[in-house]
Amino acid sequence: MLRQATPEEQFTEVTRGTVDLHSADELKKKLEVSYKEKKPLVIKAGFDPNRPDLHLGHTLLLTRMRRFQEFGHQVVFLIGDFTAMIGDPSGKNVTRPPLTRDEVNQNAETYKTQVFKVLDPAATVVRFNSEWLDLLGTEGLVRLASHYPVARMLERDDFKKRFREGRSIALHEFLYPLLQGYDSVALKADVELGATDQLFNLLVGRALMRDYQLAPQVVMTGPILEGIDAKWVDGQIVGDKMSKSLDNYVGVSDAPFDMFGKLMSITDELMWRYYELLSSKTSGEIAALKSQVSAGGAHPKEAKKGFAREMVERFHGSAAGAECFARWEKEREQKQTDVNALPLFDVKLEGADKMLIGKLLASAQLAPSATQARRLIEQGGVRVNEQKVTDPKAELGAGDYVVQVGKLKGARVRVS
Repeated sequence: MLRQATPEEQFTEVTRGTVDLHSADELKKKLEVSYKEKKPLVIKAGFDPNRPDLHLGHTLLLTRMRRFQEFGHQVVFLIGDFTAMIGDPSGKNVTRPPLTRDEVNQNAETYKTQVFKVLDPAATVVRFNSEWLDLLGTEGLVRLASHYPVARMLERDDFKKRFREGRSIALHEFLYPLLQGYDSVALKADVELGATDQLFNLLVGRALMRDYQLAPQVVMTGPILEGIDAKWVDGQIVGDKMSKSLDNYVGVSDAPFDMFGKLMSITDELMWRYYELLSSKTSGEIAALKSQVSAGGAHPKEAKKGFAREMVERFHGSAAGAECFARWEKEREQKQTDVNALPLFDVKLEGADKMLIGKLLASAQLAPSATQARRLIEQGGVRVNEQKVTDPKAELGAGDYVVQVGKLKGARVRVS
């Protein structure tokens, strides 16, 4: 559904939470021309399909794309199937391993399934950059390389650091920014979106477009999303970025109630940052809600439940959002846990008499690993049949158990 808005209103919404903008004046002018001529802008965002499983941090870019989409602009979801086989070290200090063509194609299919939970599939153009990069050939690649000097390439932070430290930089790595920039030439992009660690590559595209006598694209980058364990310290959000390895993430494919519960665990301050970066509410609607909470007209917990419900509805549908909302109020606020609603896992002793509880947690998907399970037990975050477990060497024999981890996860476990 298109939202009718003036260029000024569009600018406010699409730049929400922006880190880098090259440049604001150019974007305003492009939006004004688009509005007057009723011609949508081409909004490009590229994704190398090396992460088949996405979390909310990955969807920041998709959310910004959706905002452009809702104003009627043409969003191009570009899958970097060609560039993924090179490997981009952006934000890294080592070369990222390249992917095979089969790995790229498999991940790309998973990507498309997940991203359309945010983007409108009917209004999204999906392209693969192999469409034009395969056709470049050796001569075309040499000509493309002539457009950018080595000195400029070494200004990129990761290249600069490795060069200064005498560590290897392979020649093919210089091709990545050039090929990503050429994507913008091929698509005649008006705006390119990316994370802040992609700024150099996006600016290469802007420079190449000038060389190819095209109007340079506007470059916009967004922040890196902090994980759900981030805290408010000295007036700012402090914490590691959302990451599966740090177990501070909300996965796009998480079960609805797990997603709801994880989001209810965040601090009030982090909630407002998540609202700004991820919510479909307008800036004005968020400001009004925040003002209402500040004035005591609403409790922060109610605002948090509203955000959690919005995210569940986005990825699992409106019925799941309503069900999680009602279940949370019943189980967490009225303390009426429905044990029968918990998932059931069968765990085998495999010939042993007993099993370490840490191993059981990992087997029942209540902890990502036995090591992490041991840490949770030591911290007092594990309960078995309502009894807290603090000994990491504790064991369970055959039987049926209700196992809870923290306030968010629980399961029925049948050990046999």
